[in-house]
Amino acid sequence: MYRGKTIGVVVPAYNEEVLISRVLDNMPAYVDKIYVVDDCSTDKTISVVRSGRDFRVVIQRHKKNLGVGAAIVTGYRRALQDRLDIVAVMAGDDQMDPGELPKLLDPIAEGKADYSKGDRLSRRGLAEGMSRWRKFGNLLLTQLTRISSGCWTVQDPQNGYTAISGEALSRLDLERIYRGYGYCNDLLTKLNVLGLRVLDVQIPARYGEEKSKIRYGSYMRKVSFLLFRNFLWRIMHQYIYPRPKLPGVCYLSGFIFLSAGMLTLLASVLAQSYVKTGFILSLAGVLLVFLSIVSDAFIRLKASRARSFDNYG
Repeated sequence: MYRGKTIGVVVPAYNEEVLISRVLDNMPAYVDKIYVVDDCSTDKTISVVRSGRDFRVVIQRHKKNLGVGAAIVTGYRRALQDRLDIVAVMAGDDQMDPGELPKLLDPIAEGKADYSKGDRLSRRGLAEGMSRWRKFGNLLLTQLTRISSGCWTVQDPQNGYTAISGEALSRLDLERIYRGYGYCNDLLTKLNVLGLRVLDVQIPARYGEEKSKIRYGSYMRKVSFLLFRNFLWRIMHQYIYPRPKLPGVCYLSGFIFLSAGMLTLLASVLAQSYVKTGFILSLAGVLLVFLSIVSDAFIRLKASRARSFDNYG
């Protein structure tokens, strides 16, 4: 237990025979349950886990490779069955320092957050060791995820070092959580629509022998579509249904004007005719969407609870 709270840690693992023993050996004594979810590894990951003989370890295995998001959902389901107070996620590649875990647990134990996550971007020095390309990608995805999820001050949404209260976890529809690497972006949208408090926690990046399994071309394509889909879903649930609100009306009007303008431009170009009307409609659509984003950000920031998206580092 930690500060009177039962603690579980989900460890998603795919071909982690080299590093997973370090994760388990360094797991703090206050952790009550360790859910190792093997996502159909083809190496000796499970043999290594079993050789550790830690009574806290609960092994879950997928019959086929489903993705890191699916592995975490499997661990979450088992944690819900065990009725734990707080459930953290720690990767099986030893990239997440167990010594930093209290930083994620404290705001939840103190009732200041429902979900806490690591942040490597808000302060210089936290991302030491991260390549420039990876840092640029994370900064870009931060901005896109803010628009998509409505978590307008969230930092480093790709950070998978997280903790969630058991109560908040029970409110999530786990069947709808994205199964791949974009699960963390997806989860932020779901949490925001439910009105749950998300908190950034400054935790330095840690890189060593691990090798990324992300195929960036496929990842960017899939996550871009996910962010756009989540954006539309969030706007529908926060601003249009069941009762229309101003940002929703503005977004809808903007998309209509923008679509009409683009179609008019296309028709004008094909017909080699005058294109002024298309430009005007498109410009009106862009302006309406921009105003919608600004009003959306203002409303979400104002509506967020005390310290909902503050930094706790």
